[in-house]
Amino acid sequence: MNVALGRLLRLYVVRHGETEWSLTGQHTGSTDIALTARGEQQACELGPWLRDNRFARVLTSPRQRARRTCELAGLAATAAIEPDLAEWDYGDYEGLLSPDIRKGRPGWNVFRDGCPGGEMPALVSARADRLIAHLGTLDGDVALFTHGQFGGVLAARWIGLAVAEAQRFPLGTGSLSPSYSRHGRDSLAGVA
Repeated sequence: MNVALGRLLRLYVVRHGETEWSLTGQHTGSTDIALTARGEQQACELGPWLRDNRFARVLTSPRQRARRTCELAGLAATAAIEPDLAEWDYGDYEGLLSPDIRKGRPGWNVFRDGCPGGEMPALVSARADRLIAHLGTLDGDVALFTHGQFGGVLAARWIGLAVAEAQRFPLGTGSLSPSYSRHGRDSLAGVA
């Protein structure tokens, strides 16, 4: 590739398969919950889309739902745990539904308001920015196995938006979201 154009980084952002709590809409951060049978099927269905790629790196959240998705998609042999890919820490809101949270805190939005006893938007933004800085040092295809709300934050921060805008980037369970970027040696230039 022409050095003047920079290197090409292709990200494949994968949200883990369905869990009991993703099915019900419960906020699942640190609770290490397993995939449902449907979630395992979703993960297996990702395999044909991913296995034939020659990934330079495969990174996964430390949560079992992401690691299992990576395994069933056929990429566990080369995967490394990346703590920054973990889901938002919901603190006091762990396991709760958004409508139930809003009964005590009208208008609450995780991307704007954060979670008492857990992570606030600035902390999640810093985590995403740290991961983006690391990704900026890589070349080629990189698979990231992560979670719904953190994946949205990663997408927002990738293109320079505030965490509050992450709600515009929903990721369904068992989904694959490819992204391409040309970047110089030290930084990402954004989505091409």
